[in-house]
Amino acid sequence: MSVTGPCQRGVLRHLGPLRQASTASRWLPEDGLTLQDFASQPRHPAAQLGDAPASTRGSVFMETYGCQMNSADSEVVHSILASAGYSRADSPAAASVVLLNTCAIRDNAEAKVWQRLGYYSNLKRAAPRASPGPVVGVLGCMAERLKHRLLESERLVDIVAGPDAYRDLPRLIDLVSGRGAGTAINVQLSADETYADVAPLRAGGSHSAYLSIMRGCNNMCAFCIVPYVRGRERSRPLASILEEVHRLSDSGFKEVTLLGQNVNSYADFSAAGEAARATFGAPDEEGFRSVYRPRRAGAVSFAELLDRVAEIDPELRVRFTSPHPKDFSDAVLRVIADRPNVCTQLHMPAQSGSSAVLAAMRRGYTREAYDALVDRVRAALPGVALSTDMISGFCGETPADHAASLDLMVRHAFDAAFTFAYSDRERTHAARHLADDVAPAEKLRRLGELVAAHRAGLHRRAAEERGRTHLVLVEGASRRSPAVLTGRTDTFKRALFADVAVPGGLAPGSRPVRLAPGDYAAVRVVAATGGALRAVALARTTLTEFVAVHGSALPLARAELTPAELAAAAELLAAGRSEEESGTLQASAG
Repeated sequence: MSVTGPCQRGVLRHLGPLRQASTASRWLPEDGLTLQDFASQPRHPAAQLGDAPASTRGSVFMETYGCQMNSADSEVVHSILASAGYSRADSPAAASVVLLNTCAIRDNAEAKVWQRLGYYSNLKRAAPRASPGPVVGVLGCMAERLKHRLLESERLVDIVAGPDAYRDLPRLIDLVSGRGAGTAINVQLSADETYADVAPLRAGGSHSAYLSIMRGCNNMCAFCIVPYVRGRERSRPLASILEEVHRLSDSGFKEVTLLGQNVNSYADFSAAGEAARATFGAPDEEGFRSVYRPRRAGAVSFAELLDRVAEIDPELRVRFTSPHPKDFSDAVLRVIADRPNVCTQLHMPAQSGSSAVLAAMRRGYTREAYDALVDRVRAALPGVALSTDMISGFCGETPADHAASLDLMVRHAFDAAFTFAYSDRERTHAARHLADDVAPAEKLRRLGELVAAHRAGLHRRAAEERGRTHLVLVEGASRRSPAVLTGRTDTFKRALFADVAVPGGLAPGSRPVRLAPGDYAAVRVVAATGGALRAVALARTTLTEFVAVHGSALPLARAELTPAELAAAAELLAAGRSEEESGTLQASAG
């Protein structure tokens, strides 16, 4: 069966002939292409999606697991399906199509999906005879990793679509619609698909947005399956990114997070990108090397992109994730220092504190190089908040290696840490060439020690917050009390403060106003735990006004609390933990 119609473009121009399994009505690609096959594929601009048709073909309910990139991809999927006539359902029971956008980076991420698939299988069995029940599809990294094996699991799944096959979803849904209509799959990776022409369909009510600027990863770390399920690195054209940022600004968004599997290796090689280049110094990456291959020179770099995004709207905060330590050039740090609306919160995944383990992981740097980078970042960006990823029990990790990881956690006292016990992922370098020789119980014991070391650092940092003034983007009422507002600081700490009238500006005599989601507020911290700041709102402000008055968007030096602020502190503390300490620590057993 040949592929025809609008789904030819994008990823499907690489899709070989499809064959139909004789008994299961399963559509499978015959070409067996791998990552290597896409290295020399030509690049073509993707066509624009048309407007959504007036008629409705069905409704879609989507569950998203894993990283922020999956959240952004789900918005792309909703846009593609809306253009094909599908509406968004509020619940699985109301949906004709249920899609699970999945993560495959660790065993427990996939276990959650298998559990949900069992639930949806029961839902379909319970459907009336006249109704086939919802079409169930698995998207994303787990789909790319397991491929047709998902279709063979007791018919839990009707559709399997990899992260580069989302344009094909309307066709795949058509193939399997109706009771007993079979199953369908498209898991072909692409050399150039970035969905640059797809305007994500974002849910209403938020003033923060994710924006994917590149996809895939070339780093080939020994433990990581991402290059195998997301493909090789490819970056969106600069012009398409800037256009989307303009749309977000015009729509009232106050924060954008630039996303990529290796976001700071962004490189636009297009002619339009070359013409838009600014003047930046060469990257300073001493002590770091690319394990896979040297990067081609002459592209618009991440530093240039970050600068161009930040200049669009001084009231739009800019974040980015997830970076690799080797790509933190001095040029990137200069942009962050020079642009007040680029947040001083950086993710710097170390993975281990041992040079021997880092070499086995193929990370491309030593412990000494990582320490030097952190010192350089803190010197360039005073007050910066740093987060990291750490793995316990990687192949060959000795007690001495683990002690080095504990030392790294203590030395750098990260503001947030995502810690995991190592789990073997098939197809990776570690799975093929290294022995998973640390016992599961020992992995968990070491994981617990990493968590304890991180929490000790959190408590030290929390003590330093009392009396500081932060600029906060108001998100809305807290989950536990409508009388308490919550928001995020420039350094991504969650702040909680009473919903009361405050001055409408920093100037003396400003009229009182009530804060609303999307407002910026100046708040003073009256108490702090590892993950949340309890504060008093001082005034509604703007990012520009706060910087003009205080010199930067960074938290101000500690000040003595007034009697009123001390009373507010007592009230907040008496109310107990009004919000979870989310975002500061995540520990996983696999």
